[in-house]
Amino acid sequence: MLQRNEDVAERVPELASYEGRATEDPETLLELLETMEEVLREVSMVVSYANLRSSQDTRNQEYQAQAGRAEALAGADIVLKVQRPLTKVESDDGLSDVPEGAMLIGLQNPYGDPSGVEAYAKRNITAFSMEMLPRISRAQSMDVLSSQSNLTGYKAVIDGAANYGRGMPMLMTAAGRINPAKVFVMGAGVAGLQAIATARRMGAIVSATDVRMAAKEEVESLGAAFVMVEPDEGDTGQTAGGYAKEMSEDYKRRQAELVAGHIRDQDIVITTALIPGRPAPVLVNDDMVASMKLGSVIVDIAAEQGGNCTQTKPGEKHTTDNGVTILAELNLPSQLAADTSALYARNLLNFIELMVDKDEKKIAIDWEDEIIVGTCLTRDGKVVHPALVPAEGASAAPAEEADEAGGDDDTPSELGV
Repeated sequence: MLQRNEDVAERVPELASYEGRATEDPETLLELLETMEEVLREVSMVVSYANLRSSQDTRNQEYQAQAGRAEALAGADIVLKVQRPLTKVESDDGLSDVPEGAMLIGLQNPYGDPSGVEAYAKRNITAFSMEMLPRISRAQSMDVLSSQSNLTGYKAVIDGAANYGRGMPMLMTAAGRINPAKVFVMGAGVAGLQAIATARRMGAIVSATDVRMAAKEEVESLGAAFVMVEPDEGDTGQTAGGYAKEMSEDYKRRQAELVAGHIRDQDIVITTALIPGRPAPVLVNDDMVASMKLGSVIVDIAAEQGGNCTQTKPGEKHTTDNGVTILAELNLPSQLAADTSALYARNLLNFIELMVDKDEKKIAIDWEDEIIVGTCLTRDGKVVHPALVPAEGASAAPAEEADEAGGDDDTPSELGV
C-alpha cells in the first residue's frame, strides 16, 4: 500500500465523463512525494484519478482520498489535471472548484477553448498547457502528446484488426495461402509511426503518406512504402518549427488523386492527420470510401477534431452502404488508461521538477525558461502566451504558425490525446 501524508497530496476524480486517465499512478505519486516532500509540506497539491476505469485497477483503491472534490480542492496551490476543468456553461462547473490564484497544470486545449483561457485569467489562475511544450530536446521527457500518441497509434491498429474480420499476416496452410492485410496509414507523426510499426509486427503490408518530406525516411525505416506526391517547389510541407501545415489547393488536388488510386486496394486505413488549432483536414472523401472493398476498415484517430474522413461520425462506429466499417472512437488513450496514465504522470513529474529548487526546497519558477514561456497560458490575471496574445492591431496567430508556442508531438501531423 502506498504510504503518504494526507496533508501533502489529495486526490479528486476527473469530471469529464469520457476520461479514463489519471494524472498519477502509484509509483509516480510515491516518487513525487518522496523527492518533493519538503516542498509539498508548504504547498498543497491536488492530483486527479480516473473516473471511468479506476475500479478495474485495485492499486487505485489502496490510496484514494475519501474527501469530496470541493473539500480536496479547497486551498490547493497546485492542481494536476488530465482534461481542462469545464465551466458552468459547458457542464459540471469544475473550474469553480479550482481556488483562485492556484497553479493548474494539464491538457488545456487553448486553441479549442479560448474562453476557458480567459476564465483562468479572471480567476487569477496560473495555467500551464502541457500540449504547448516547445519541441526541444530538454522537454522530451515532459512531452505528453508524444507519450499519449504512441499508444494511440498502437490501439488504432489493434481496433482496426479486430474489426477487419480476417487475419493480418500471410499464412501458409495445407488448404492454401491467406494473403496479408494491406494497411495504409495517413499521417506519419508519433501515432502514425507507431501504427506502422504495430501493423508491420502483425505481418501486414504497410504503406503510409504524409505532407512532410522529412517523414519519408522515417516511414521507410519501419519497412513501409511511402506514398506522396511531389510537393510544390521549395515546400517541405512543414513550418519552421516542424508542424505539418495546410497545403496549397493544387497540392491537395494532386494528393487526393494519388490517394484515391491507392486506397481502393487497402484493407485497413488509419488516418491521424491534425493541424494544431484547426479542424482535422479531410483526407478520405466519399468517392474514396465508395471505392473501398467490402469488409475494409477505416480507423479515424482525428475524430475529436471532426475526422479525416467525410463519413466519420465522431464517437461512433458505423458501416457504410458498401460495407466499409468506420471507427471514430474519442479519446483513444483512455482505452489504455493504465499505461497512458503512467506515462502522463511521469511527464507531469518531470515538468513539476523543473519548477522546484531542490536545494532551497521551494517552488522557484524561472519565468524566462523557454519551457515555462511555451506552456504558461495565464499569469497574474492575464493571458500571457505569445500565441494567444496578438500584437496590437493583429489577430491571434494561427496555431500552425505559432511554432515557438509548443508542439503536438515529435512529428506534428497529429495530436493523439
